[in-house]
Amino acid sequence: MNFKITDTITSRQNPKIKNTLLLQKASERRKQNIFVIEGLKEIEKAAGKGYEFETVFFCSKLISAKELERILPENGALHIYEVSPEVFEKMAYRENSGGVVVLARPKNHRLENLKLRTNPLILVIESVEKPGNLGALYRTADAAGIDAVLICDPKTDLYNANAVRASLGCVFTIPTALTDSKTAIEFLKKNQIKIFATYLQAAVPYHTVDFTQSSAIVMGTEATGISQVWVDSADKNIIIPMRGEADSMNVSTSAAVVIFEACRQRGFK
Repeated sequence: MNFKITDTITSRQNPKIKNTLLLQKASERRKQNIFVIEGLKEIEKAAGKGYEFETVFFCSKLISAKELERILPENGALHIYEVSPEVFEKMAYRENSGGVVVLARPKNHRLENLKLRTNPLILVIESVEKPGNLGALYRTADAAGIDAVLICDPKTDLYNANAVRASLGCVFTIPTALTDSKTAIEFLKKNQIKIFATYLQAAVPYHTVDFTQSSAIVMGTEATGISQVWVDSADKNIIIPMRGEADSMNVSTSAAVVIFEACRQRGFK
């Protein structure tokens, strides 16, 4: 064992355990500037992308020291606590979390810090409310090799436990900026990135537009879609032709359809 255990916790009433449970609230995550990661895949992805781990709780009955060493980052001062099975059961938000809970520092997601390659493909997400949908969108974006995600006027927390879980940790793998729609549009226009906004009216079929150029695909909420500012600013408004009686699909499904058409046009390169 190459890491040093700070202490052992056997009481469910331990202040550190109580505080970890408080971090299920977005207000506490913002106040403390820290969030919770569960799941071996999710922790490994965060470590691989340079997230700073503040505290690690692990249960030796559920994970070996060798496996824990494998997924933890090599650098950074960690506070590592071994906890009893009873304590871990209380603090774990989800089942099958692998015996590890990590408290990590969020990254700075400023738009001005976003670095893009030539001819990028970007996903814009406006006002998505459900953490599960946000996570599913990231999982699709990661699978497609999206260059960046812009979250505009967010209604849910990027580091919500359900978003992290639904993404399988992909919220950590893709460069992300948190901003408002007006600022995002100015950024895209300045960088000569074409805006293709999903919209139900006065729109062309998604597969008829040219995604081989620098492109941003804009997705909105399932209930209200995108805001008018995107409709007015788009280079093209696009629609997925529907053949059945439903007039819409789940936002993550819709995003997958359009994103992978863009990937097809780009030769999946």
